[in-house]
Amino acid sequence: MNGAVEAANKNIKKILRKMIDKQRGWHEILPYALLGYRTTVRTSTGATPYLLVYRTEAVVPVVVEIPSLRIIQEAELSNAEWVSKQIDQLALIDEKRMVAVCHGQLYRQRMTRAFHKRVRARNFEVGQLVLKRIFPHQDEQKGKFAPNWKGPYMVRKVLSRGVLVLSEMDGTVWPKPINSDAVKRYYA
Repeated sequence: MNGAVEAANKNIKKILRKMIDKQRGWHEILPYALLGYRTTVRTSTGATPYLLVYRTEAVVPVVVEIPSLRIIQEAELSNAEWVSKQIDQLALIDEKRMVAVCHGQLYRQRMTRAFHKRVRARNFEVGQLVLKRIFPHQDEQKGKFAPNWKGPYMVRKVLSRGVLVLSEMDGTVWPKPINSDAVKRYYA
């Protein structure tokens, strides 16, 4: 079954390449592209979107032409047997969705770990001099060629999770705490 789906997805990719080259007839190709997207296993969930929505894997037209074991078995079932099989599949859908949720959580943890490997910790101490970023939505922003940093300011307090309380050089305390992502060290 998966081999047939992969073959269908390869054919869809070829069709999409032709569509991109010609830039015409995309409306005829769109259903095939959507089928390929919906029947491809997602890395984040470990399942296809089709499986999570419809409780079963998609039957690709190739599989209907060259019947798989699943198609042959369903064709030879009586109505009562088919209904009981569907009820069994419905009972398993919660388990399949839980597996997808667990897979998603593990994927998120892996991505978080990979991100944090590249992050450098920025520690500030009381008394250090820093520059504060001027964001585009602030009143201090004057235009395209204006400076991006303002300061220097002195760190008065270091709060949890990288929050800083700043003061002007004359000792006036800045009214709002600021995140350490919006400041950088000032080297005089």
